[in-house]
Amino acid sequence: MPYGNSSNDPAPAQSRRHIFGNDAEQYDTARPGYPRQLLDDVLEFSALAAGEPALEVGAGTGKATLAFARSGVPVTCVEPDVRMARVLRRRCAELPDGSVGIEVADFEAWHPTRQYGLLYCAQAWHWVDPDVRWARAQAALSPGGAIALFWNHWVLQCGELADRLTAAHTRLGIEIPQDTLLDPRPRPARRGPESRQWREMTATGFVDPDHRLYTSVHERSTSALIGLLTSYSGYRALPPEPRERVFDRMARIVDEHGGRAHVKVVTSLFLGRTRAATA
Repeated sequence: MPYGNSSNDPAPAQSRRHIFGNDAEQYDTARPGYPRQLLDDVLEFSALAAGEPALEVGAGTGKATLAFARSGVPVTCVEPDVRMARVLRRRCAELPDGSVGIEVADFEAWHPTRQYGLLYCAQAWHWVDPDVRWARAQAALSPGGAIALFWNHWVLQCGELADRLTAAHTRLGIEIPQDTLLDPRPRPARRGPESRQWREMTATGFVDPDHRLYTSVHERSTSALIGLLTSYSGYRALPPEPRERVFDRMARIVDEHGGRAHVKVVTSLFLGRTRAATA
């Protein structure tokens, strides 16, 4: 049986949200940040008052946190993994006191002591329990408060290289993990009102929905490309031996390709608001 996305997957999806903490430093090094224009758009949409804090769900190692905090927005971070939070604290140490508060907790069980004008979540909303996440967001936001959910989606620009890396998985009997660099499905798969995030958001009482896309291209060396693949939960969930075999084979292929690869990053942002208070 191939290794990968089967019913016998060694780390089912619901258990994977803590898998990134197994090597939080590697995750922090490998993952890219988010476009400056996205940050500006979120802040414009939320229209936070001066000094008004934002709430970040699943802050990880701070890929989005530092960008918001450096823009003058105080951030309360809720991060379920103590190992990721440790890296987050180190990265935020350079910021002025009071810029970032960190709570190590599952968002589903965390109880805010105030309401926020902005709740944002970078690359992590799918890890939050779908049965409660929207209600929990509503409870954490003030009337008229904004929600911003965003993800990076990656694709190799060179089709020949993608085909060779895909073939390496086939020869080794390893399924390509979903939502990764080599996943052949389009990402984002649906846009605007056709997307699941939009439908769920509006069905749970959020208004003024919007969906925006941002595109950038990054050059990665062989080691940096393998590092990105290593940071995916689907690869982390593979047993060590087949994982190392496929990484070794892919590294050789990229080296043969010239040791460089261009990765297109499409960042998908969903925006919405809670209903404003009525007079």
